[in-house]
Amino acid sequence: MTTPDNWQKSTYSDGGDGNDCLELASATPTTLHLRESDTPTTILTTAPAPLTHFLCSIRTGTLGIAGVGVLPPDRS
Repeated sequence: MTTPDNWQKSTYSDGGDGNDCLELASATPTTLHLRESDTPTTILTTAPAPLTHFLCSIRTGTLGIAGVGVLPPDRS
C-alpha cells in the first residue's frame, strides 16, 4: 500500500508539531486513511460512508453495546 502525501491534521490538534494528532488522507474518492501522528506507519483504511456513520454515532452518543451510549467529551 502506498501512503498518500496529503495528510491533514484534525482541527482538535494542538496546532504544533507534537505527536498528539489524528491525521486523515484521501487515497481515492472512495478510500480514506487515518493515522495517529505518533505512529504514522499504522494506518486505518475505510470508506467515507462508514467513517461518517461512526463519527455521527460518537457525536450523538449512540455508539455503544446494546443501546448504551457513549457521551462525547465535554469541550467547555
